[in-house]
Amino acid sequence: MKPMNLMSIGIASDHAGYELKQIIIKEMESQIGNIYDYGTYSTESCDYADFAHPLAKAVEGGACDFGIAICGSGNGITMTVNKHQGIRAALCWEVELASLARRHNNANILGLPARFISQELALEMVKTFLTTDFEGGRHQKRIDKIPVQEENSEK
Repeated sequence: MKPMNLMSIGIASDHAGYELKQIIIKEMESQIGNIYDYGTYSTESCDYADFAHPLAKAVEGGACDFGIAICGSGNGITMTVNKHQGIRAALCWEVELASLARRHNNANILGLPARFISQELALEMVKTFLTTDFEGGRHQKRIDKIPVQEENSEK
């Protein structure tokens, strides 16, 4: 895994996750090579999908090594980024979940529920997510089955 100071990370939130997003950026900017903020840029009410899709495209396309997606419950923004075939986003509310998401699922976006976790816990999960390697092995065959495969209509 790349050292954090060489990583490019994308981050996005809706209005409910804006403050936590700003804290993560401030605390992590000296430790991470590049942080790209895909919005929102205020606490004004907005739709998480408007920011989730650009983040997912950046991670899926390789512009960002990993992503962080934040909304009030974490559900909506995580569901949205997971609509992209190359994304494996995990909604986490404990450090061990963030670790398992990387180790067993090779997750590439961390989903955070801003209204349900502390700032300290969020930062600990981000650090764990970004520094935990995928174990591969038996987990890879399961991950290979995640993308939707088109059915052969000529059966």
